[in-house]
Amino acid sequence: MKNKNILLTAGLVAIGMLTGFGLYRLGISQGMKASATPQTNTATPTAGANDKKVLYWHDPMVPTQKFDHPGKSPFMDMQLVPDYADGDSNGGNDGNGDNENSVSISSRVQQNLGIRTAQVVKGNLSLALAAVGSVAYNEREVALVQARSNGFIEKLYVRAALDRVKKGQALAELYVPDWVAAQEEFLTAKRMQTSGIDGLLEAAKQRMRLVGMSDEQIHLVETSGKLHPRITITAPVGGVITELSAREGMTVMTGAPMFRINGMATIWVNADVPENSLAQIRPGNTVEASTPSLPGTTFKGKVSAILPQVDMTTRTLKARIELNNPSGQLVAGMFATIKFNSDAHNDILLIPTEAIIQTGTRSVVMIAQDNGKFMPVDVETGMEANGQTEIRKGLQVGQKLVVSGQFLVDSEASLKATTTRMSDASANAAMTTTVPALPSGAKK
Repeated sequence: MKNKNILLTAGLVAIGMLTGFGLYRLGISQGMKASATPQTNTATPTAGANDKKVLYWHDPMVPTQKFDHPGKSPFMDMQLVPDYADGDSNGGNDGNGDNENSVSISSRVQQNLGIRTAQVVKGNLSLALAAVGSVAYNEREVALVQARSNGFIEKLYVRAALDRVKKGQALAELYVPDWVAAQEEFLTAKRMQTSGIDGLLEAAKQRMRLVGMSDEQIHLVETSGKLHPRITITAPVGGVITELSAREGMTVMTGAPMFRINGMATIWVNADVPENSLAQIRPGNTVEASTPSLPGTTFKGKVSAILPQVDMTTRTLKARIELNNPSGQLVAGMFATIKFNSDAHNDILLIPTEAIIQTGTRSVVMIAQDNGKFMPVDVETGMEANGQTEIRKGLQVGQKLVVSGQFLVDSEASLKATTTRMSDASANAAMTTTVPALPSGAKK
């Protein structure tokens, strides 16, 4: 009796387990059938609800599949999203406008992003370039004083280098023995009262010239009738003695350098200019210079030359600036700041420089369109100055550009374009693979 009860109990348990398993399988089967058909949801937006034409519905996680009716996605546990004819997707930010890279952003989101716009305008652009250089002597105002005859330096009036001298100032006094014989010959011929003496006098004058006497010195001997074996050497220009090779008592030979004088009326500034700014500077451009040594003083000048050599370390060229220095305040070795005044460029397209997104290979701006849409456009830029940049290609006058928050807008547009390309690639791949059964109303 006891064994029969045990068997009966075991049988009932087995029947219950089989019944539960059957019900479980039946539920799974019904659930799979339900998921295969989109369920109509009255809360889902329709064309009439928003007065917008719905093109199709899609699953945001599987954008390649499109459906004719709203409902629940067969792929994910979420409702299908409508795509409207005006490019808006459920009121979102990633519209499909005329350009595949365009993006729609609501006014509220624009305020949150702090988006500001500016117009493309036509105007004038004057480049302002500054450079730093060092003051140097003007090599075109150099005077070299040499000995014209063999002689002895009896007296030296300038005894140290870098002494300032004036034009005509005495520098040294030389005794020239060769002049004595030439002058005596001339004076002897002049005392003779015979006929044909003119040719002899002219020959004596020529000999005095050959020993290094000037016409003024010859005239002095002729009018005074006395010997003048000494000569006083004077400064041919005013400036600074940069080289001094003469000392009292020394013997000098014909052609030996004695003094080197650098003029100070004009001065050079060798400014370092970046090689990428070379197109903005031309010989003849006016400049303004200032130096910390003379605060409040501005010197006017011009670009004399662009030296044809690039420094391999700093990648700069030397611009030779010539400045007027009438009072001699600028001296060699000073630092100076140069401001170049280049020619103004008129009637060119200008935009704020901050509106340009540099990608490394392209220059991109975000154009603000109607209905909160933004579209990236490649542009060709030109000169830049005072916070403005010239646009040579890509824009027109009057277009609005994003000048603040454009990086966020560009990121959104790039993300949308990437999604579109991935969707196209997935669709092409689906042509060669087996596509699972779609719910009724779906289209490939």
